[in-house]
Amino acid sequence: MTADPAGPRNYDYIVVGSGAGGGPVAANLAAAGFKVLLLEAGADAVELAAPRLPEDYHVPAFHAFASENPAIKWDFFVRHYADDAAQRRDGKFIGEKDGVLYPRAGALGGCTAHNAMILVYPHNDDWDEIAALTADASWKSENMRKYFQRIEDCRHRPTAFWLNRLLGVNPSRHGFGGWLSTEWSVPREARGDRELRTIVERCAVQASREIGDRLKRLRWFLKTRADPNDWRSVRENAYGIRLLPLTTRRHMRVGSRERVLAVARRHPQRLTVELNALATRVLFDGGNRATGVEYLKGERLYRAHADPAPRAGEARQAYAAREVILAAGAFNTPQLLMLSGIGPRRELERHGIPVRVELSGVGNNLQDRYEISVVYRMKEGWKMMAGASFTRDDPQYRQWERHREGIYAGNGGVLAIIKKSKPDRLPDLFCLGLLANFRGYFPGYSKLIAQRQDYLSWVVLKARTENAGTVRLRSADPRDVPRINFDYFPAGKSAQEDLDAVVDGIRFVRALSARMSEHIAEEELPGKKLQSQEELRQFVKDNAWGHHASCTCPIGAPEKGGVVNGNFQVHGTKNLRIVDASVFPKIPGFFIVSAVYMIAEKASDAILADAQAAGNPQERVRARPVGQDASR
Repeated sequence: MTADPAGPRNYDYIVVGSGAGGGPVAANLAAAGFKVLLLEAGADAVELAAPRLPEDYHVPAFHAFASENPAIKWDFFVRHYADDAAQRRDGKFIGEKDGVLYPRAGALGGCTAHNAMILVYPHNDDWDEIAALTADASWKSENMRKYFQRIEDCRHRPTAFWLNRLLGVNPSRHGFGGWLSTEWSVPREARGDRELRTIVERCAVQASREIGDRLKRLRWFLKTRADPNDWRSVRENAYGIRLLPLTTRRHMRVGSRERVLAVARRHPQRLTVELNALATRVLFDGGNRATGVEYLKGERLYRAHADPAPRAGEARQAYAAREVILAAGAFNTPQLLMLSGIGPRRELERHGIPVRVELSGVGNNLQDRYEISVVYRMKEGWKMMAGASFTRDDPQYRQWERHREGIYAGNGGVLAIIKKSKPDRLPDLFCLGLLANFRGYFPGYSKLIAQRQDYLSWVVLKARTENAGTVRLRSADPRDVPRINFDYFPAGKSAQEDLDAVVDGIRFVRALSARMSEHIAEEELPGKKLQSQEELRQFVKDNAWGHHASCTCPIGAPEKGGVVNGNFQVHGTKNLRIVDASVFPKIPGFFIVSAVYMIAEKASDAILADAQAAGNPQERVRARPVGQDASR
């Protein structure tokens, strides 16, 4: 490796990763007055001169194409089972890759650059359980809500907005002045498609019958307007029919990228965004105090990229006077820790890496949802999607481009239902109706969406799962993708209950679809032949997937597998924190991005509080609390 020709650079903070965790943290620290370096291994999707960009980024309905855009996609291939026979029963398994496709994004904004933009609030129990684990009341759900309100700019509840604005009354506890705007996902055109409207209405009626307790559900529906993020709904663990809030502004994607760029424009002297910068290890002093980051500068360096560069790039170093914050995600954060000598002793020694801090929990406890699709081919195409080719050349795109209206203004979801798999559980099933042929992730999966417009897919998502896989190094080369095994449905009662819960979700959406049988040509997946409990259990085991990887560097005591404490500090080190999905002890809620955005705000408060306590009489810009950030 060669040295940085410009010499080492010095900052107050260095943040590795610009996704839902790292991007907001870097922006918050810079807005509060500190000099921050944000390292992102990818490029900016909007600035790339690449096919379909920036449309794939901006247009909500194009999110699947963004995840397969070769300019920004990082393709991980993961295993669900260690057993080869079990793994090969999954039709999505790619033998030469020894895994199933798990799309990630190497771009400014991380996976917020290609996700489906769904923002659904976690369960309050998710926060209260962390509060109990850490004996820290600041993690309690009542307190955590303020972080959601801080970031959100709710644009889909105008009555709630004016009640808050004029009277100071806000029972919904939405935020109305944050940097992350939210809008409803279903376009007005859906109401004009008579067949679709009939199907949705029939499904809604049947869902109410299946779920039961119709009067109570109706009361909540009227009070909260089917809003899963209304505080009254969250507080009561309500279930039933829901609309989908998306992170869009005027029906264009917004996420971590927009937050970072807004602060960088306002404070260019404080926030430096270094793109195409692959972090390779954390630098330490003679003890275990983090002092900086070593990284490789260059395009397409990580081998998850569709077209990885043949050369390693230019070695550089940057130094942080205060802290290094890792936010590279549930796969790359444990990889970076292990490359830096922090992790399970046996794993480090196997790759010849000197052990700096032995932490057995690094790379363990990998968790995800279980998801499965029930796919129907309809007798006729959806009228509202006539002419849709998901390119710039169709009338649907022109309608979106000119007026920010039409089917491309949403993400394809038309109906969402939250339910319990058992009466004594928290709501743990999220059933989402998509106007698309979606069967999970495999190379080229997005092409199915563009090819035909006569499909309806019900995606059944199981939350609060019981699985714990691993992330292990493939080699000591930081450009290599780690080995990942999710260890689906392990032996034990809890995992088998998860399996039965997913089957319950399949039976539920089949009951809904029975109400529209005259419109259905065929159930293509799982197919009518699979009806018994055991047949459906095997179908789920063979075909399930996920896309919310988390929990590989969890909060908790080190002797119990914990990697960080309740203030996000890595055990056995100083000035090193982790702020991303890897820190959760248990995977939260239904869609993880809302929880990651929230902990980014909490971590920002903790970091700034420590900075204030440490003091620095030479600080040229007085640090402000995050809530006083003028750039909002």
